[in-house]
Amino acid sequence: MDWTDRHCRVLHRMLSGRALLYSEMLTTGAILHGDRARLLAYSPVEHPVALQLGGSEPADLVVAARIGEAEGYDEINLNVGCPSDRVQSGRFGACLMREPELVAECMAAMGAAVKVPVTVKCRIGVDDQDPEESLFRLVDLCAQTGVISFVVHARKAILNGLSPKENRDVPPLNYPLVWRLKRERPELTIVINGGIGSLEEAEQHLAHVDGVMLGRAAYHTPGILAEVDRRIFGEDRAADVPAGLLAYRDYVAAELAKGTHLAAMTRHMLGLFHGVPGARAWRRILTVDGVKPGAGLEVIDRALAVLADAATSRLEGQGVAGRLEAGEAA
Repeated sequence: MDWTDRHCRVLHRMLSGRALLYSEMLTTGAILHGDRARLLAYSPVEHPVALQLGGSEPADLVVAARIGEAEGYDEINLNVGCPSDRVQSGRFGACLMREPELVAECMAAMGAAVKVPVTVKCRIGVDDQDPEESLFRLVDLCAQTGVISFVVHARKAILNGLSPKENRDVPPLNYPLVWRLKRERPELTIVINGGIGSLEEAEQHLAHVDGVMLGRAAYHTPGILAEVDRRIFGEDRAADVPAGLLAYRDYVAAELAKGTHLAAMTRHMLGLFHGVPGARAWRRILTVDGVKPGAGLEVIDRALAVLADAATSRLEGQGVAGRLEAGEAA
């Protein structure tokens, strides 16, 4: 929530044509009663893209799922893993791990209402639950309704005592339990999530499960997505980070013309050159100058020029310096 918005997803799509992108979690109340056009907006380039819902009322989820399908989303995902306080107060997110029968009822209702796939994102358990029981029970009940795809964050959520941020790091990871879920339920599609920071780690998990979901790694170091199509999907060649950035620059130009603030789009680019000489200057220019009134493409171009100057020798060795400088002149 508040991270993988439509601008972020376009940037990620510029780096990988094959990865499945997920929306922010949107509550049924927001979709039914809020600014639907703004909340559900996305660019056609984002496909395949899934709409992630938060809710616990089957009737409301049905309406929201139908709206999402009508808007063209490729998948409807129910979040049963978010540990946010505001999520708990609304009786959705990770607290629903305690009510697997209700989750199954929600999934059955949505599955009967739409033709696109309906999927679940969950934790392995919450608080004092036994993960070997809570995870398998939730998955089995949902599978009985026809759900075949599950994204499992391989940590418990501690709803009483840990903050949402702490819940992303403090509870220990239990990858072998998720591997076992796939081994014992081979007919299901099992995607693993949680603490996976590189494509090397992702490849190791793919020896045990069907897919890997990257969250913080994809956001904070988006450049790794440029290797996804080649390394994970077997394409002939990797994507090109500079080319992807210049394509995103065109998107930024179109959005600026519509009145979108530059910082809303550049904030997702801060980690794009993580580990590259000049990355600190890149982040500083985008952060400081990107929020100024009237900021436009010149901010991106100036950041690119500084980056290129700082890393000329390295970038020339990789054959990309010229394209970075072309961005400045474009």
